[in-house]
Amino acid sequence: MGTGILTIDLDALAANWRALDAASAATVETAATVKADGYGLGIGAVARTLARAGARRFFVAVAEEGAALREALGPGPQVHVYSGHMPGDTDMIADLQLIPMLNSIEQMTRHFEALPGHPFGVQLDSGMNRLGMEPAEWAAVRAVVMAQKPDLVMSHLACADEPDHEMNPRQLAAFREMTAGLDCPLSIAATGGVLLGPDYHFGMTRPGIGLYGGMPFEDARPVAHLSLPIIQIRPLDAGEPVGYGNSWHADAPARIATVSAGYADGITRHISNQAVLFAGDVPCPLVGRVSMDLLTIDVTHLPEVPSHLDLLGVHQTVDDIADIAGSIGYEVLTQLGRRYTRRYKGGMA
Repeated sequence: MGTGILTIDLDALAANWRALDAASAATVETAATVKADGYGLGIGAVARTLARAGARRFFVAVAEEGAALREALGPGPQVHVYSGHMPGDTDMIADLQLIPMLNSIEQMTRHFEALPGHPFGVQLDSGMNRLGMEPAEWAAVRAVVMAQKPDLVMSHLACADEPDHEMNPRQLAAFREMTAGLDCPLSIAATGGVLLGPDYHFGMTRPGIGLYGGMPFEDARPVAHLSLPIIQIRPLDAGEPVGYGNSWHADAPARIATVSAGYADGITRHISNQAVLFAGDVPCPLVGRVSMDLLTIDVTHLPEVPSHLDLLGVHQTVDDIADIAGSIGYEVLTQLGRRYTRRYKGGMA
């Protein structure tokens, strides 16, 4: 097999949801964010696993993702759409019973006129300045909107991955002020917000990256395991270069494994000459540049060369790779390529 094997540990996924659910009181509902095709791991298997673990509400970015999620889960669970009610989405929202999180007066007008009585939520801007209604805008329409009985009122934290950041209490205070006296479920916490503690939990949390093994959930079990096949082993003499641009030269005689994966598979060039892959427990340096389809790995120190080397697993997480690349685990995870052979472990995919 010439492609890498991406193994998704569904038992770890479910365990991460249960752990984040246990981090809040029994009165707090724990939803699940499964946008971007279940953070790149396959929305069908991911959502079904989380539903079996206990999730009853799910969040996606756009209505089209809601269609894929509804196909996977059937008619029962609630499906919220962060982008709200966009032009052209009315039939999909109605037919699939999606719940748009309305972000503006324009969206509210569209929704109330096109789908009167259809469930909806409201997104408020508590300071992130990305999506949601500004405080003054919300104050002007709050009474009218609340008369329509929204399913949820939410906001989103900008700096929840930094527990001591002054933005967290500032946003919390703004959200409390905008929602004071409301009689409906409230939510401001994704993964980072869950870990900030009970003040941020309100009636619902909606973790995302922590479900998939990413920071800031330090106790998360790794979900994505990526094993890459070795195509060829070649000996090098001291001084010989490897890869584009001759960016690495052997200091002494070496053995180089050419591995089937590259930036076309979501492995960024920014980890060139810096990352390692693993042969079991043994790290093996990535030498030379990451190219479109190939990596070159120094395996000189291995007594026996295996058929595959691991990029992601128990020894190296998406956040470890992100740290090397100057990125974040979210980006590493969601960019995992479509050429990998995907295998689901545990659970019932």
